[in-house]
Amino acid sequence: MNGDIFTLDYLNNPNTVDFVVRNNKSFIDYARTVPEIRVVKPISEAFLLGYTDREHIEGIMENIEMGYYSLPSLVLGLLGTADLNASGITAVQEQELGLKGSGVLIGFVDTGIDYTNVAFRNEDGTSRIYSIYDQTVSGTHPYNNVIGHEFTNDEINRALQSSSPYEIVPHRDTVGHGTFLASVAGGSRVGDFSGAAPESELIVVKLKKAGPYYLEKYLVPPEQDNVFQSSDVMIGVEYIVNKARELNRPVAICIGEGTNLGYHDGYGVFEEYLTSVAQMTGVCLCTAAGNERMAGHHANGAIERAGESKDIRIRVEGTDVARNNIYITIRNSFSDLMSVAVISPLGEIVGRAPARRGAMLASLLSLSKGSVSIEYHFPFTDNNSQETVIRILNAQPGIWTINLYGDIVLDGTFHAFLPLRGLGFPGIQFVESSPDYTIVVPSTCTGSISCAAYESVNNELYLDSSWGPTLLPILKPDLAAPGVNVAGHFPEGYGSMSGTSVSSAIVAGACALMLQWGIVDNNYEEMSTYQIRSFLISGCIHESG
Repeated sequence: MNGDIFTLDYLNNPNTVDFVVRNNKSFIDYARTVPEIRVVKPISEAFLLGYTDREHIEGIMENIEMGYYSLPSLVLGLLGTADLNASGITAVQEQELGLKGSGVLIGFVDTGIDYTNVAFRNEDGTSRIYSIYDQTVSGTHPYNNVIGHEFTNDEINRALQSSSPYEIVPHRDTVGHGTFLASVAGGSRVGDFSGAAPESELIVVKLKKAGPYYLEKYLVPPEQDNVFQSSDVMIGVEYIVNKARELNRPVAICIGEGTNLGYHDGYGVFEEYLTSVAQMTGVCLCTAAGNERMAGHHANGAIERAGESKDIRIRVEGTDVARNNIYITIRNSFSDLMSVAVISPLGEIVGRAPARRGAMLASLLSLSKGSVSIEYHFPFTDNNSQETVIRILNAQPGIWTINLYGDIVLDGTFHAFLPLRGLGFPGIQFVESSPDYTIVVPSTCTGSISCAAYESVNNELYLDSSWGPTLLPILKPDLAAPGVNVAGHFPEGYGSMSGTSVSSAIVAGACALMLQWGIVDNNYEEMSTYQIRSFLISGCIHESG
């Protein structure tokens, strides 16, 4: 393993690709024989972060997929487009317990924070932000990371006292999503506004944009800037956990990003890592369930017996063919073997491609400038399921049909996914879509508190809030919190936002109050995500149906 060539030029090179593998002797022995693999550091004790060149990544994945590699990095998007009274937090703040998050950290892995905002200051004007780890700039890499720079509380306070703060701490939240979530979860009392845990301290991670390899692999629209890699989210969460350990303080972590890629059943490197974090004493992990219920990005069904087939139809509305790129994943049980053919709106047929491990069929279409590729991946180390990936470039508008054939059928169920809103091209949906099983990754992991959103004014579920269960199946989401037209702070001023990322921020603030009561105040010193989830669910309003 070569870990000595991590220059800034190498890391910023668009041909450099990172990946995460399971930490085991077999992989380490394999990596020693492959000079193109450069392993950097462990992420927790179970996983390793590595780098290689773009020209080698596919060969490396093919060689290690069976033993220790689950998936390449996934790409994630934001899940937000405060009503603390409705969630019961105001009563907890003001009653005899007086819980406001004192002694507790809240961590955010998002778009950064407007550290100059009054919502993140103490009464004396100093910052309540303990540190900012900005992955988009270079400098002092915390905890042996090879990307990013850490800004300390001392540096932030010096910047706040300066007439040119950004010369001292050159960090900005140009999107506003991270600032808003931080204000809702842990903002100071400003006039009539207060975050859920206004006396907590904040640890902020700003994610860098996903690299060109993954943007092209998953056909992300080129104008999309708010797209991030799961490996960078893992690095960010690990930073927050290490900082909390260093300070010996409990921490609630909010993840307001998600994706339709991945297993959707709690397995895989990304989901398993987050579950291991959720199991730690003194840590509470909150994830957004997603806003995919009405998006038309999920379809499912069942093939009853071998030799039969089902059609999965996709509607393409865009007339600009160059912007009609489609990335489709189909998952079926490990007990089955399924193969596909693709039929264009003009009647051209690609396939039926035999389902063989690692097989790939690529075909140019004669009646248009489009192309179709089909890939099969199985069995995965984690859950032995089959994944079929279909990429359609320059798709003609109309109805595309995927013929899904049952070659071997014992279970017969299948699930198809299109990319998350914002990570796929617009105007592309399944014709017969289903709102079920639309919980996004990583909120499908077994460990986190999966947060749906509801409208507190009329007490109805937010129309776009994703439905469960997961593909395991496990009942998700765990609970719903206010997530429609919630008030909070953006870098440009006061405003509102809707979405499950907002509800996850409110829940993260509530978890900070629970951590104060349990650990800081010595009432339940073994508290983790699991105990807090039980407490919160027992305190929810339960409705039948």
